[in-house]
Amino acid sequence: MRRHFLTQSLMLCGAAVAASLAAQPAMAFPERPVKLIVAFAPGSSTDIVARLLAEQVQASIGQPVVVENRPGAGGNIATQAMLAAAADGHTLLFHSVAVAVNPTMFASPGYAVAELAPVAMAAVTPNLLYVHPDVKAANLAELLALARTEKLSYASSGNGTTTHLGAEWLFRSLAKVDVTHVPFQPAAATNAVVSGQVPIASTSMPPAVPFAKSGKVRPLAVMSSRRSPALPDVPTVAELGHPGFEANTWFALFAPGRTADAVLERLNAEFNKALSAKVVQERFAALSLEAQPMSRAGLRSYVEAEAAKWGRLVRDIGIKPQ
Repeated sequence: MRRHFLTQSLMLCGAAVAASLAAQPAMAFPERPVKLIVAFAPGSSTDIVARLLAEQVQASIGQPVVVENRPGAGGNIATQAMLAAAADGHTLLFHSVAVAVNPTMFASPGYAVAELAPVAMAAVTPNLLYVHPDVKAANLAELLALARTEKLSYASSGNGTTTHLGAEWLFRSLAKVDVTHVPFQPAAATNAVVSGQVPIASTSMPPAVPFAKSGKVRPLAVMSSRRSPALPDVPTVAELGHPGFEANTWFALFAPGRTADAVLERLNAEFNKALSAKVVQERFAALSLEAQPMSRAGLRSYVEAEAAKWGRLVRDIGIKPQ
Protein backbone atom coordinates (compact mmCIF):
# COMPACT_ATOMS: atom_id res chain seq x y z
CA MET A 1 0.00 0.00 0.00
CA ARG A 2 2.75 2.40 1.01
CA ARG A 3 4.69 1.56 -2.19
CA HIS A 4 1.57 2.24 -4.30
CA PHE A 5 1.08 5.59 -2.56
CA LEU A 6 4.71 6.61 -3.18
CA THR A 7 4.47 5.62 -6.83
CA GLN A 8 1.34 7.71 -7.30
CA SER A 9 2.95 10.66 -5.51
CA LEU A 10 6.03 10.52 -7.74
CA MET A 11 3.88 10.34 -10.85
CA LEU A 12 1.86 13.34 -9.72
CA CYS A 13 5.03 15.31 -8.94
CA GLY A 14 6.52 14.42 -12.30
CA ALA A 15 3.35 15.52 -14.07
CA ALA A 16 3.35 18.80 -12.13
CA VAL A 17 6.99 19.53 -13.04
CA ALA A 18 6.33 18.72 -16.71
CA ALA A 19 3.28 20.99 -16.75
CA SER A 20 5.30 23.77 -15.12
CA LEU A 21 8.10 23.47 -17.68
CA ALA A 22 5.61 23.40 -20.56
CA ALA A 23 3.99 26.57 -19.24
CA GLN A 24 7.31 28.44 -19.24
CA PRO A 25 8.07 30.50 -22.37
CA ALA A 26 10.75 29.26 -24.77
CA MET A 27 14.20 30.80 -24.44
CA ALA A 28 14.08 34.31 -25.84
CA PHE A 29 16.09 35.29 -28.90
CA PRO A 30 18.22 37.29 -28.97
CA GLU A 31 19.58 37.12 -25.43
CA ARG A 32 22.74 39.12 -26.17
CA PRO A 33 24.35 41.09 -29.00
CA VAL A 34 24.28 39.48 -32.43
CA LYS A 35 27.60 39.28 -34.30
CA LEU A 36 27.41 39.79 -38.05
CA ILE A 37 30.57 38.45 -39.69
CA VAL A 38 31.09 40.22 -43.01
CA ALA A 39 33.08 38.33 -45.62
CA PHE A 40 34.84 41.36 -47.12
CA ALA A 41 36.70 44.47 -46.02
CA PRO A 42 35.22 47.68 -44.61
CA GLY A 43 33.95 49.91 -47.42
CA SER A 44 33.15 47.04 -49.78
CA SER A 45 29.62 46.76 -51.19
CA THR A 46 29.04 43.74 -48.95
CA ASP A 47 30.11 45.73 -45.90
CA ILE A 48 28.01 48.77 -46.78
CA VAL A 49 24.85 46.69 -47.19
CA ALA A 50 25.55 44.70 -44.01
CA ARG A 51 26.01 47.81 -41.86
CA LEU A 52 22.92 49.49 -43.28
CA LEU A 53 20.74 46.48 -42.43
CA ALA A 54 22.42 45.88 -39.07
CA GLU A 55 21.45 49.38 -37.96
CA GLN A 56 17.80 48.74 -38.81
CA VAL A 57 17.64 45.27 -37.27
CA GLN A 58 19.26 46.17 -33.95
CA ALA A 59 16.66 48.88 -33.41
CA SER A 60 13.96 46.26 -33.92
CA ILE A 61 15.31 43.36 -31.84
CA GLY A 62 16.55 45.42 -28.89
CA GLN A 63 20.10 44.08 -29.03
CA PRO A 64 23.20 45.45 -30.75
CA VAL A 65 24.10 43.90 -34.11
CA VAL A 66 27.89 44.11 -34.17
CA VAL A 67 29.62 43.98 -37.56
CA GLU A 68 32.94 42.14 -37.66
CA ASN A 69 34.87 42.17 -40.95
CA ARG A 70 36.78 38.93 -41.63
CA PRO A 71 38.11 39.32 -45.19
CA GLY A 72 40.38 36.81 -46.89
CA ALA A 73 40.34 33.83 -49.26
CA GLY A 74 37.41 35.19 -51.22
CA GLY A 75 35.21 35.19 -48.13
CA ASN A 76 36.08 31.63 -47.03
CA ILE A 77 37.68 32.80 -43.76
CA ALA A 78 34.46 34.51 -42.69
CA THR A 79 32.35 31.50 -43.67
CA GLN A 80 34.53 29.12 -41.66
CA ALA A 81 34.43 31.45 -38.63
CA MET A 82 30.63 31.56 -38.69
CA LEU A 83 30.32 27.77 -39.00
CA ALA A 84 32.61 27.32 -35.99
CA ALA A 85 30.34 29.44 -33.79
CA ALA A 86 27.43 28.23 -31.65
CA ALA A 87 24.32 27.55 -33.74
CA ASP A 88 22.06 29.80 -31.67
CA GLY A 89 21.50 32.72 -34.06
CA HIS A 90 23.89 35.06 -32.25
CA THR A 91 26.65 34.65 -34.87
CA LEU A 92 25.68 35.18 -38.51
CA LEU A 93 27.45 35.52 -41.86
CA PHE A 94 26.87 38.29 -44.38
CA HIS A 95 28.29 37.23 -47.74
CA SER A 96 27.97 37.81 -51.47
CA VAL A 97 27.33 35.51 -54.42
CA ALA A 98 30.89 34.29 -53.82
CA VAL A 99 29.54 31.99 -51.11
CA ALA A 100 27.89 29.92 -53.86
CA VAL A 101 30.86 30.10 -56.26
CA ASN A 102 33.77 29.37 -53.89
CA PRO A 103 33.13 25.64 -53.36
CA THR A 104 33.95 25.21 -57.06
CA MET A 105 36.61 27.91 -57.39
CA PHE A 106 38.67 26.75 -54.39
CA ALA A 107 40.18 23.31 -54.03
CA SER A 108 39.69 23.52 -50.23
CA PRO A 109 37.09 26.19 -49.41
CA GLY A 110 36.56 24.79 -45.91
CA TYR A 111 32.78 24.40 -46.25
CA ALA A 112 29.98 23.11 -48.45
CA VAL A 113 26.88 25.11 -49.38
CA ALA A 114 24.72 22.48 -47.65
CA GLU A 115 26.31 23.38 -44.29
CA LEU A 116 24.86 26.89 -44.41
CA ALA A 117 21.38 27.80 -43.26
CA PRO A 118 20.07 30.52 -45.61
CA VAL A 119 18.45 33.27 -43.53
CA ALA A 120 17.58 36.23 -45.77
CA MET A 121 18.42 37.68 -49.16
CA ALA A 122 19.36 41.34 -48.95
CA ALA A 123 20.03 42.86 -52.36
CA VAL A 124 20.95 42.10 -55.94
CA THR A 125 22.65 44.13 -58.64
CA PRO A 126 23.35 43.14 -62.22
CA ASN A 127 26.87 42.89 -63.52
CA LEU A 128 27.57 45.37 -66.28
CA LEU A 129 29.71 45.16 -69.42
CA TYR A 130 31.15 48.50 -70.51
CA VAL A 131 34.02 50.03 -72.52
CA HIS A 132 36.16 53.13 -72.66
CA PRO A 133 34.56 55.75 -74.97
CA ASP A 134 37.45 55.43 -77.44
CA VAL A 135 36.67 51.77 -78.13
CA LYS A 136 35.12 51.53 -81.59
CA ALA A 137 32.10 49.53 -80.49
CA ALA A 138 28.73 51.16 -79.96
CA ASN A 139 27.02 47.93 -78.92
CA LEU A 140 27.73 44.34 -77.88
CA ALA A 141 27.64 42.94 -81.42
CA GLU A 142 30.27 45.46 -82.54
CA LEU A 143 32.45 44.65 -79.53
CA LEU A 144 32.35 40.91 -80.29
CA ALA A 145 33.17 41.62 -83.95
CA LEU A 146 36.10 43.80 -82.84
CA ALA A 147 37.34 41.05 -80.53
CA ARG A 148 37.57 38.72 -83.53
CA THR A 149 39.98 41.05 -85.31
CA GLU A 150 41.93 42.67 -82.44
CA LYS A 151 43.56 41.40 -79.27
CA LEU A 152 41.47 42.87 -76.45
CA SER A 153 41.50 42.61 -72.66
CA TYR A 154 38.88 43.16 -70.00
CA ALA A 155 39.00 44.06 -66.32
CA SER A 156 36.89 42.30 -63.70
CA SER A 157 36.41 42.56 -59.95
CA GLY A 158 38.74 39.60 -59.38
CA ASN A 159 39.36 35.94 -60.20
CA GLY A 160 36.37 33.73 -59.52
CA THR A 161 33.86 36.55 -59.12
CA THR A 162 30.70 36.47 -61.20
CA THR A 163 32.02 39.56 -63.01
CA HIS A 164 34.90 37.36 -64.20
CA LEU A 165 32.88 34.20 -64.78
CA GLY A 166 30.02 36.06 -66.47
CA ALA A 167 32.41 37.67 -68.95
CA GLU A 168 34.09 34.33 -69.64
CA TRP A 169 30.65 32.79 -70.21
CA LEU A 170 29.81 35.53 -72.72
CA PHE A 171 33.15 35.82 -74.52
CA ARG A 172 34.58 32.35 -74.43
CA SER A 173 31.56 30.04 -74.17
CA LEU A 174 28.85 31.85 -76.14
CA ALA A 175 30.64 34.18 -78.59
CA LYS A 176 33.75 32.00 -79.02
CA VAL A 177 36.14 34.96 -78.81
CA ASP A 178 39.35 35.15 -76.81
CA VAL A 179 39.50 38.29 -74.63
CA THR A 180 42.27 38.40 -72.02
CA HIS A 181 41.14 38.66 -68.41
CA VAL A 182 42.85 41.21 -66.11
CA PRO A 183 41.67 40.90 -62.49
CA PHE A 184 41.41 43.99 -60.27
CA GLN A 185 39.80 45.00 -57.01
CA PRO A 186 36.19 46.10 -57.72
CA ALA A 187 36.60 49.90 -57.79
CA ALA A 188 40.02 49.60 -59.43
CA ALA A 189 38.53 47.69 -62.37
CA THR A 190 36.27 50.63 -63.20
CA ASN A 191 39.12 53.11 -62.79
CA ALA A 192 41.25 51.02 -65.15
CA VAL A 193 38.70 51.55 -67.93
CA VAL A 194 38.09 55.22 -67.11
CA SER A 195 41.85 55.87 -67.33
CA GLY A 196 42.20 53.88 -70.57
CA GLN A 197 44.46 51.27 -68.98
CA VAL A 198 42.07 48.48 -70.05
CA PRO A 199 39.47 48.92 -72.82
CA ILE A 200 36.66 46.76 -71.38
CA ALA A 201 35.29 45.93 -67.93
CA SER A 202 32.80 43.58 -66.37
CA THR A 203 31.87 44.71 -62.85
CA SER A 204 28.82 45.05 -60.66
CA MET A 205 26.75 48.20 -61.14
CA PRO A 206 27.70 50.35 -58.09
CA PRO A 207 31.22 51.43 -59.12
CA ALA A 208 30.32 51.86 -62.80
CA VAL A 209 26.99 53.67 -62.90
CA PRO A 210 28.29 57.19 -62.01
CA PHE A 211 30.88 56.96 -64.80
CA ALA A 212 28.29 55.60 -67.24
CA LYS A 213 25.97 58.51 -66.51
CA SER A 214 28.80 61.03 -66.94
CA GLY A 215 29.96 59.51 -70.23
CA LYS A 216 33.35 58.37 -68.97
CA VAL A 217 32.50 54.77 -69.84
CA ARG A 218 30.06 53.38 -72.41
CA PRO A 219 27.73 50.66 -71.05
CA LEU A 220 26.94 47.96 -73.59
CA ALA A 221 24.90 45.36 -71.72
CA VAL A 222 23.58 44.45 -68.29
CA MET A 223 23.94 40.81 -67.32
CA SER A 224 20.65 40.40 -65.43
CA SER A 225 17.45 38.82 -66.76
CA ARG A 226 15.83 42.25 -67.00
CA ARG A 227 17.02 45.82 -67.44
CA SER A 228 18.25 47.75 -64.44
CA PRO A 229 16.36 50.83 -63.17
CA ALA A 230 19.77 52.47 -62.74
CA LEU A 231 20.46 52.32 -66.51
CA PRO A 232 17.09 51.60 -68.12
CA ASP A 233 18.27 52.26 -71.68
CA VAL A 234 21.00 49.61 -71.56
CA PRO A 235 19.82 46.24 -72.95
CA THR A 236 20.41 42.89 -71.30
CA VAL A 237 22.75 40.26 -72.73
CA ALA A 238 19.69 38.02 -73.06
CA GLU A 239 17.93 40.65 -75.22
CA LEU A 240 21.00 40.81 -77.44
CA GLY A 241 20.78 37.23 -78.59
CA HIS A 242 21.76 35.09 -75.59
CA PRO A 243 18.54 33.98 -73.84
CA GLY A 244 18.94 32.62 -70.34
CA PHE A 245 22.11 34.60 -69.68
CA GLU A 246 22.21 35.99 -66.14
CA ALA A 247 25.22 37.02 -64.04
CA ASN A 248 24.38 39.03 -60.94
CA THR A 249 26.11 40.10 -57.77
CA TRP A 250 23.96 39.51 -54.69
CA PHE A 251 24.24 39.75 -50.92
CA ALA A 252 22.64 37.45 -48.34
CA LEU A 253 22.64 36.36 -44.70
CA PHE A 254 23.47 32.87 -43.43
CA ALA A 255 23.62 30.98 -40.13
CA PRO A 256 25.14 27.66 -39.06
CA GLY A 257 23.07 24.81 -40.46
CA ARG A 258 22.15 23.50 -36.99
CA THR A 259 20.32 26.68 -35.96
CA ALA A 260 16.72 26.22 -34.75
CA ASP A 261 13.96 26.98 -37.27
CA ALA A 262 12.23 29.40 -34.87
CA VAL A 263 15.39 31.53 -34.62
CA LEU A 264 15.92 31.45 -38.38
CA GLU A 265 12.32 32.50 -39.01
CA ARG A 266 12.67 35.42 -36.59
CA LEU A 267 15.84 36.56 -38.34
CA ASN A 268 14.26 36.21 -41.77
CA ALA A 269 11.32 38.36 -40.67
CA GLU A 270 13.54 41.02 -39.11
CA PHE A 271 15.85 41.38 -42.10
CA ASN A 272 12.97 41.37 -44.59
CA LYS A 273 11.34 44.13 -42.53
CA ALA A 274 14.60 46.12 -42.61
CA LEU A 275 14.62 45.93 -46.42
CA SER A 276 11.34 47.88 -46.52
CA ALA A 277 12.69 50.82 -44.48
CA LYS A 278 12.74 54.08 -46.41
CA VAL A 279 16.39 54.81 -45.56
CA VAL A 280 17.39 51.38 -46.87
CA GLN A 281 15.39 51.78 -50.08
CA GLU A 282 16.92 55.20 -50.74
CA ARG A 283 20.47 54.03 -50.05
CA PHE A 284 20.01 50.97 -52.25
CA ALA A 285 18.75 53.14 -55.11
CA ALA A 286 21.81 55.39 -54.78
CA LEU A 287 24.05 52.30 -54.95
CA SER A 288 22.17 50.75 -57.92
CA LEU A 289 21.02 47.88 -55.71
CA GLU A 290 17.56 46.34 -55.56
CA ALA A 291 16.08 44.95 -52.34
CA GLN A 292 15.26 41.28 -52.80
CA PRO A 293 13.26 39.92 -49.83
CA MET A 294 12.84 36.13 -49.91
CA SER A 295 11.60 33.34 -47.70
CA ARG A 296 14.21 30.99 -46.27
CA ALA A 297 13.07 28.26 -48.65
CA GLY A 298 13.22 30.63 -51.61
CA LEU A 299 16.74 31.68 -50.72
CA ARG A 300 17.87 28.08 -50.31
CA SER A 301 16.59 27.21 -53.79
CA TYR A 302 18.20 30.32 -55.25
CA VAL A 303 21.60 29.68 -53.66
CA GLU A 304 21.59 26.02 -54.71
CA ALA A 305 20.72 27.00 -58.30
CA GLU A 306 23.50 29.61 -58.35
CA ALA A 307 26.05 27.11 -56.99
CA ALA A 308 25.05 24.58 -59.65
CA LYS A 309 25.13 27.15 -62.48
CA TRP A 310 28.54 28.61 -61.68
CA GLY A 311 30.03 25.22 -60.84
CA ARG A 312 28.95 23.88 -64.22
CA LEU A 313 30.38 26.92 -66.01
CA VAL A 314 33.73 26.69 -64.21
CA ARG A 315 34.04 23.04 -65.20
CA ASP A 316 32.90 23.62 -68.80
CA ILE A 317 35.34 26.48 -69.38
CA GLY A 318 38.13 24.60 -67.64
CA ILE A 319 39.03 27.14 -64.94
CA LYS A 320 41.38 25.54 -62.43
CA PRO A 321 40.40 25.71 -58.73
CA GLN A 322 42.65 27.91 -56.60
